[in-house]
Amino acid sequence: MTLSELKPGQSGIVKGIGTKGPLKRRIMDMGVTPGTEIKVIKVAPLGDPIEVNIRGYELSLRKNEALQITLA
Repeated sequence: MTLSELKPGQSGIVKGIGTKGPLKRRIMDMGVTPGTEIKVIKVAPLGDPIEVNIRGYELSLRKNEALQITLA
């Protein structure tokens, strides 16, 4: 399951990031690391971006970024 499949109010534990290179580094620099709980707060009407709560702060991710984040 990926982060983009969650509905508002649902949460999951980050299992991994499915991309490599600069995009993976950028996602990890924002605090999205394996073993961290992530909760979807809201999704924009057209599905992009997705607002999540991770490590006590809100973060907006593009749908293509959320597709790379796998959940346990």
